[in-house]
Amino acid sequence: MTAVLLAVVILLWTSPAALVLLAVVAAGFLLGTVRGAQGTWQAAVYRLVLLPRIGPTTEREDPRPPRFAQAVGLVITGAGVVLGLLGVAGAVPAAAALALVAAVLNAAFGLCLGCELYLLLRRVAPAR
Repeated sequence: MTAVLLAVVILLWTSPAALVLLAVVAAGFLLGTVRGAQGTWQAAVYRLVLLPRIGPTTEREDPRPPRFAQAVGLVITGAGVVLGLLGVAGAVPAAAALALVAAVLNAAFGLCLGCELYLLLRRVAPAR
């Protein structure tokens, strides 16, 4: 669903509606950053619509990589919102396009770029 919203932002280009919609997407990333992926509106839709049909899951993943990925999305879309508010032409669709690439890779191929970045940073960070 995030990919659809980001695609609409790109189609709206530099209109005020694009800025508002990108702010909504950024707010979703803020929720995911603060509460974790399970605290997003997408997780609520999953719990209400899909989970009753497929049943509970037994596998759990480490919440840190998806939370980091949400933060990366927040930085990208948040920068687009701030720059859009400052009148920087093209910032809103450019930020939406960057986030859309990551969203499509995640939706189509299960490749979470933010999660991979988190794991890469963990590998290169000095041990504590």
